[in-house]
Amino acid sequence: MAKNKTINVKGTEITIVQKGKDDFISLTDMVKGFEEGLVLIEKWLRNKNTIEFIGIWEEINNPDFNSPEFGGIKNEAGFNRFTLSAKKWIEKTNAIGIIAKTGRYGSGTFAHKDIAFEFGSWLSPEFKLYLIKEFQRLKEDENDRLKLDWNLQRTLAKVNYTIHTDAIKANLIPQELNKIQVGFVYANEADMLNVALFGKTAKQWRDENPKAIGNIRDEATIEQLVVLSNMESINAVFIGKGLAQSERLLELNKMAITQMKSLLNSKSINNIKKIK
Repeated sequence: MAKNKTINVKGTEITIVQKGKDDFISLTDMVKGFEEGLVLIEKWLRNKNTIEFIGIWEEINNPDFNSPEFGGIKNEAGFNRFTLSAKKWIEKTNAIGIIAKTGRYGSGTFAHKDIAFEFGSWLSPEFKLYLIKEFQRLKEDENDRLKLDWNLQRTLAKVNYTIHTDAIKANLIPQELNKIQVGFVYANEADMLNVALFGKTAKQWRDENPKAIGNIRDEATIEQLVVLSNMESINAVFIGKGLAQSERLLELNKMAITQMKSLLNSKSINNIKKIK
């Protein structure tokens, strides 16, 4: 899981953790401001309507959900003898919408935001509204930071592009070329970087995305922009050393693969193809 985040809901600090692309909210924290405390989570899980809701959620979102076991639990729900803990629900149905964390730090019961909001309704409609409001505020702040980071990397890429074009002008463009020929050299070098990073030229990307407003670089991720800015600087050095374009292309492609793997912390990168 990613680093924990917190929101403050009516004076209560509530922890949010991220698993993959999904946010999970601490039910344990949500009940801190209520008199019965942790007992409320078990009471909520005993409720037949709760069982139906979280079961349907799992059937929609979890291909490995044990539906037959869910059916048995749903049939038992409502009887006085029926009890259900988060751990038991997970073990019997292979559920993914609720997580029971143990350990010294960050322990407790967490639920996917869809389920946590439903739990909030059960606790108090007012509490749910404040919970959703603060959660949305958190996501808006995250999106603003993401846009700022993206624009910063876009600016850095443009600065390095200037360094890159200066190197092209000084080493690859004879004085006698006209403006059209000069433009072709610049475009040719830019597309060499596109092929090294994205596996395709600007025109190939445009042909594949005719409805896109921007260009291939406008659609790049923050990680790709970081690598692109690095590639522009390194390519300027390669040009200064007099390396042929074919040789530079292979070296820059290797660099792109290595750096993207490092940035994404993944063993395989699908969007960069190794040039053979």
